[in-house]
Amino acid sequence: MTGQGVRDGRGLRDSGGLRDAPDADDLDVEETLALVNEPRDGVPTPPAGTPRSSPAAPAPADRHHATARHGHPTPRHDHATPWPEARRIAARAGAPRTSAPVSVPLHAALGLTLAAPLTALTDLPSFDTSAMDGWAVAGPGPWDVREEGVLAGHAEHPPLEDGEAVRIATGARIPPDTTAVLRSEHGRVDDKGRLHPDLPQSHRPAEAPALGHGQDIRPRGQECRSGDLLLPPGALVTPAVLGLAAAAGYDALTTVPRPRAELLVLGDELLTEGLPHDGLIRDALGPMLPPWLRALGAEVVSVRRLTDDADTLRRALEDSDADLIVTTGGTASGPVDHVHPTLRRIGAELLVDGVQVRPGHPMLLARTKEDQHLVGLPGNPLAAVSGLLTLAEPLLRTLAARPAQEPYTLPLTEAAHGHPYDTRLVPVVLRGDHAVPLHYNGPAMLRGVAAADALAVVPPGGTRPGQEAEILELPWATAGIAACFT
Repeated sequence: MTGQGVRDGRGLRDSGGLRDAPDADDLDVEETLALVNEPRDGVPTPPAGTPRSSPAAPAPADRHHATARHGHPTPRHDHATPWPEARRIAARAGAPRTSAPVSVPLHAALGLTLAAPLTALTDLPSFDTSAMDGWAVAGPGPWDVREEGVLAGHAEHPPLEDGEAVRIATGARIPPDTTAVLRSEHGRVDDKGRLHPDLPQSHRPAEAPALGHGQDIRPRGQECRSGDLLLPPGALVTPAVLGLAAAAGYDALTTVPRPRAELLVLGDELLTEGLPHDGLIRDALGPMLPPWLRALGAEVVSVRRLTDDADTLRRALEDSDADLIVTTGGTASGPVDHVHPTLRRIGAELLVDGVQVRPGHPMLLARTKEDQHLVGLPGNPLAAVSGLLTLAEPLLRTLAARPAQEPYTLPLTEAAHGHPYDTRLVPVVLRGDHAVPLHYNGPAMLRGVAAADALAVVPPGGTRPGQEAEILELPWATAGIAACFT
């Protein structure tokens, strides 16, 4: 089940149908207190006048159990993995891959990783070229100008004699015996067809220097020689890499194949179009996750929507030949949360069963076959994003042989409230040398992360204004899209 924004874990179905029940999988009483009160020595301070027996004040000595609203227990899972360790486990889970490198045409190689060195197949440039529009000249001026000019893409022009010049375009092959190129704006042709150097009055020095030998000529091999190493294996293919490869003579690149991912969207209550009605809600994860997985390096081979049925889920898992299966919802212990029981039935190995992170702590990682993994995401949208960046991103990075982002921190412009015991991921906008936390960051909300550039990793207890926090960049930048919810 997905329950995106409505149910997951101890959500609506496990709260006795209470419409005001919190999304308890991601926001329990302890976290609620942490968001309202500053923690003191790791224990949240209850509001003044709150009796000790009140549901809003769990006993500080009991860190593993709190009393949720209306008296329902909210257990802490002792087996939950610390957030940094969960990411390390996910990064190690997919190595090593046995898939052979593939040759991919340039137009299809963006976002892949080089599996072989990129070496120059030619000199760059492959002949002496003009760096500017102007005149190719030989010897000192003034020069007699030939009538026929030299254009890019044309065969070699006859050699120049001393005292001769010829019009030339940027990128055109330099005629033999050329000594320099005089820029168009620095030359003047008199009424007798003679070319003179002519710097603008405002730029003319007291004594104009002579035109330097080789000026504004790009010599053959200036950038590289044939056989030079341009990029090593493991480099990410960016648009600039595609341009470099084309210039160096490549039509295709040898790359690590994309890991194949299948998305299973679980839930009887999900609509694919129109407005929510009659207890049904729109599926936010079906449209969001496939492009996000592609941005992380995966090839999304299938997006399937499944009902809340254990046998249907089992068949889907057993039939899948993807490298990675991603499920949405159903990772807790509610009456239609079938992910855990189904993984047990098919003999999967649980590598991560819950993570000490908010939102999204019911996420999981399992090895379903020798060369296949499953990432179970919570159903709430921002919780699912948390699971995607915590478990799916490191796993896909390893499978695709992509380089890891270099960790860095930035100071937060304002306090970020933390969970008493768990890491918290908060959407932020990057502003120069600091990060601005965004509002609308509840587990069921996407409004904040839609305007975000990154997520800040907030340690247990929260951060003070100006305190540094680790930054997880998103695969795109929004620059706040002029809707900075701060």
